Amino acid sequence: MALNKIFQFRNEDPAEETKPFLEHLEDLRWMLVKMAITLGIAMSVAFAFRQNLVKIVQWPLAAVNPQMVHELRTFGVTDSITISISMAFYAGIVLSFPFLLYFLGQFILPALTKKEKRYVFPAIAVGFSLFLIGVCFCYFKILPQTLSFFFKDAESLQWTPTWTVREYFSFVTQMTLAFGMAFELPVAVLVLVHLGLVNFAFLNRTRSYAIVLILMLAIVIAPTPDVITFLSLGAPMVLLYEVCIWLAWWLERFKRNQEIQAANPTNSLE
Repeated sequence: MALNKIFQFRNEDPAEETKPFLEHLEDLRWMLVKMAITLGIAMSVAFAFRQNLVKIVQWPLAAVNPQMVHELRTFGVTDSITISISMAFYAGIVLSFPFLLYFLGQFILPALTKKEKRYVFPAIAVGFSLFLIGVCFCYFKILPQTLSFFFKDAESLQWTPTWTVREYFSFVTQMTLAFGMAFELPVAVLVLVHLGLVNFAFLNRTRSYAIVLILMLAIVIAPTPDVITFLSLGAPMVLLYEVCIWLAWWLERFKRNQEIQAANPTNSLE
């Protein structure tokens, strides 16, 4: 059971009494409650500024064809509210992401040493930075090119591109978040390496299988099944996996050097 494996890492400190399964479930419940409250607050803030948020989401389309922004159509009576709530939800994830990472790390890794806990906030900062890099890369680079491709492809077939607000906003928000989450791959791999679940040799040996799985994941999380979107998401994820392999090598070497210094303190002082 996956939960049992996670709970084992929460009891790594031998000085503390092992928690029963139900107490772990209670901690899990409180983690989910804190994450839900944080996300709800972030959603409320995003919803309050929904007019500014709409302009931000529409910018990639305006970069392709400013006229298309005014030609987006709504067909539902309640679209203005339901789409705004959906948009606030995705914006809330972005705003609350560092806090969500903190609550998740607080639950999974409570048995960290004092020295290791010093790296928690820098790790969260790196994770959030990678998330923002993925979001910005998609927003400024991938989205305009993708929208331009579909716009010109429709015109080449002598069709008039007329997109609905719901379809456009869903495409933009899902694709942006997909890139943000994809760029979290190095953080996820480093956590797995730290927990001892994977190592450099394993990552290097299973590279070909991992690439196939990554491409399959790109198909699943991509907002549309077209080749352009798939390659735009899959290629960066494959490159990030290569980065992860060498990050695992560096982390193992770093931990090995620390163990050597701890075993020979006199040599480290010299």
